[in-house]
Amino acid sequence: MGYDLAIGDRSYSSWSLRGWLLFAHGGIAVTTHSGRLYSPDFARLMQAFAPARLAPALRLPEGQVIGETLAIAETLAERHPEARLWPEDATARAVARWISAEMHAGFGALRNHCPMNLRRSYSDCAPPAPVLEDLARIEQLWGLARGQFGAGGPWLFGRWSAADAFYAPVAARIAGHNLSVGPVAAAYVATTLADPAFCRWRAEALAEGPDQPFYKRDWPTRP
Repeated sequence: MGYDLAIGDRSYSSWSLRGWLLFAHGGIAVTTHSGRLYSPDFARLMQAFAPARLAPALRLPEGQVIGETLAIAETLAERHPEARLWPEDATARAVARWISAEMHAGFGALRNHCPMNLRRSYSDCAPPAPVLEDLARIEQLWGLARGQFGAGGPWLFGRWSAADAFYAPVAARIAGHNLSVGPVAAAYVATTLADPAFCRWRAEALAEGPDQPFYKRDWPTRP
């Protein structure tokens, strides 16, 4: 038996993307099981992964179900040290865990106003002040990581880490909603969008079923 991962719609489920990227970048084999959000199909999926309530949810080879992306990341890092999911340097690793936890618990204004939608790109989402405050904080955290630990490559801590999984949907929101950011953040967004794993996920998202009306916004779109 191997790992099984429950995910929602690839176009919209930002947490599912985070969970899947841990496997893709870690080189860890996994079987995905998807369910359409806001439908009986998703309820059916989560029944199979009870007692977890939300996607992603991971079933270990031994049969135990693990919920919450932070727990999934730590579990995989513990079981697969060769995947190097966290930075090797202890200080960098502590900062990576910190900014991942802050993402996990925060940025509600950005999440609510700019839901991840890999099927649409908006030219203007009229971001209110709380969204701009979230964006400024994200730029501060990215600048901290890149400035102190990112010299070895284009990711937050140089080499790809679990922190990049946590911020991949944030980068997608910035790009998809045409949010204005500085050059350091813009370069990181471009790195995320060009990541082969992210591109694969998005290609599979575009091949899935119809649009979810819940995520439609009446803003001007762009290609």
